[in-house]
Amino acid sequence: MHRYSFRQLLLVAFLLIAALLSAASLRGLFTLEKLLRQSSDGARRAVAHTADAQLLAERTVAMERSARQYLVLEDPVLRQRFEEAGRDARDALKRLADNLVSANLAAEWQAHESGIEDQLKGTPADLREREASITNAFRELEGINDTIANQVRVTTEQRNQVLMSELEAGRAELGRQMLIAIVVAVLLAFVFGLWLARPLKRLEQAVIGLGENRLDQPIEIRGPSDVRLLGRRLEWLRLRLAELDSDKSRFLRHVSHELKTPLAALREGVSLLEEGVTGTLSDDQKEVARILRQNTALLQSQIEDLLRFNAAAFEARKLVRQRVELTGLLKGLVARQRLQWQARQLAVKVEGDALWAEVDPDKLGTALGNLLSNAIRFSPPGATIRLCVTRVPGRACIDIVDQGPGVAAVDRARVFEPFYRGERQPSDAVRGTGIGLSIVHEYITAHGGVVELQDDGPGAHFHIELPHAR
Repeated sequence: MHRYSFRQLLLVAFLLIAALLSAASLRGLFTLEKLLRQSSDGARRAVAHTADAQLLAERTVAMERSARQYLVLEDPVLRQRFEEAGRDARDALKRLADNLVSANLAAEWQAHESGIEDQLKGTPADLREREASITNAFRELEGINDTIANQVRVTTEQRNQVLMSELEAGRAELGRQMLIAIVVAVLLAFVFGLWLARPLKRLEQAVIGLGENRLDQPIEIRGPSDVRLLGRRLEWLRLRLAELDSDKSRFLRHVSHELKTPLAALREGVSLLEEGVTGTLSDDQKEVARILRQNTALLQSQIEDLLRFNAAAFEARKLVRQRVELTGLLKGLVARQRLQWQARQLAVKVEGDALWAEVDPDKLGTALGNLLSNAIRFSPPGATIRLCVTRVPGRACIDIVDQGPGVAAVDRARVFEPFYRGERQPSDAVRGTGIGLSIVHEYITAHGGVVELQDDGPGAHFHIELPHAR
């Protein structure tokens, strides 16, 4: 099966199910046509037999009338009418005898008819005797006709009953066939669906893994040929992303190292100038040396921040996931920063029930710790910081809300950019480096989650969603 593509297998599945349903439909159609044909034939025979029974009775009456008139008038035309009516009656009797009427009953009718013909050949002298004999014979024929009509009715009803039983049995059989066909079709669709969905599920997991930066896990997809080809392309993409990530980290390390060497020489030279090693400096020269020293210190700090951010971005690709209880993790972070928030007379509340998720506790703890440190840093004395843990289907939500000045509207779109510092900074604290929230974003994204700054209050409200929650 591996040499066939997904589209070919899907087409085969559809054709197989369509063929099964078509075969069941055609079989049902043929069965229905057979039942309708049997019903039509039965109805036509019943009508024909009833018509023959009625014709036999009518021709018998016509025979009697013609015979009585002939006995009185001896008109050959009346005798001819008698014979024609008898011929028609015999034909009807023959058709009934071939299908419904017993041979004995037909023979008895014919015997009485022959006796009537013999009575018509007598002399005028015995007319009354012949007339009485013919009357009795026709009365016998009338009784036989009633018996034949009743026999036709009973036999027709029996055949109708048999036909109705066959129709009901055919309908039940047709229903069973269609039900079996539908059940088999549903089972086939279910089996094919599961079978074809398995490689798609693996593809989905592979894509999610790439999105969550799990670049250390090889991608191998089994299944149809085109799906396996797509899996090889994803594996190539994984290797390429890992290579690019490694190149970026190596580039940043090299650049940072190359910058630190001349920077150290520059700082050493500035120190020598300020110490007067090369001679006494004027006031203007001392001011220039001071400016150089401040900027070299700032540049060194930025290079160190760049290295720290690069290290954090690199480590974000190497998650060590564990089953962690998030509420307990937050309580531990709050306990570790107790001195900081107590020194500012803050209240920190952790809310929410126990909730487990597959996360890297160290890296997630670093991200949440940065957010908590920011909240402590920006909160005024006596304020309250809330950390809430909630759950939505399949995802864990963490909200960190403070009562500080919040983030300015112009800074919201860039708050997670590396080295970006907003315009609202606390007056009683050292100005931040602008990488704390960038590290938060890197670690949360590496977990396959999202972190957002909510616009719902005067303070800052950071909302985090993490997958794999239970």
